[in-house]
Amino acid sequence: MGWRVRGIRGATTVEANTYEALERAVLELMEEIEAQNDIDPREIVSATFSATPDINVVFPAKIARSRSHWENVPLLDLQQMQVEGSLERCIRVLIHVNTLLEQHQIKHIYLNGARNLRPDLSYAQI
Repeated sequence: MGWRVRGIRGATTVEANTYEALERAVLELMEEIEAQNDIDPREIVSATFSATPDINVVFPAKIARSRSHWENVPLLDLQQMQVEGSLERCIRVLIHVNTLLEQHQIKHIYLNGARNLRPDLSYAQI
């Protein structure tokens, strides 16, 4: 078909609200999303991160921006709704990317405690 803009979702959890824990988690999530979807970071259109209210030491986008070829990607951080009983210390991301992949070929990545958010995705158990 040709190039299309596709959305790729991902999420992870952190063990603590520390810069080091967030840095590890965000970098691991970004690396896995790029690897599993064969993404050239120069083809990323934008990315929106959300974090639960218990994460407040650093913006996840600040960590993502430190990666090679991410310095000019439009990034946005949001706070997730606080829903009783929802997953704690969770970071989610929605990346829009120019790709030749069809929608059904996109691999959405859920790591650590976030794996339970989408058990229906067989490749989420990386």
